[in-house]
Amino acid sequence: MLPATTISVHVPSSLRDCSAGARELPVDAANVRAALEALERSHPALHRSICDETGAVRRHINLFVNRSHVRDLQGLDTPLAAGDVLFVLPAVSGG
Repeated sequence: MLPATTISVHVPSSLRDCSAGARELPVDAANVRAALEALERSHPALHRSICDETGAVRRHINLFVNRSHVRDLQGLDTPLAAGDVLFVLPAVSGG
């Protein structure tokens, strides 16, 4: 198992009411899954906006580590390094 490291979770403006208005949250995690678990403990409302009741990322939420979508990496098992930023981006649609 990888050792936990401090990364930042970037919270989009549409979800900041779930993070007490914080734009970025520091999280100690070795991979994306651990980062989401840390959010579940520290900001449960934000976690519920990102993940469903099974812990899977909601369909309309995209997660990026720095500039890469986690689905193009190792999914929730994508390792994190000090200084990485986990971006939470809700899908945007309209007509």
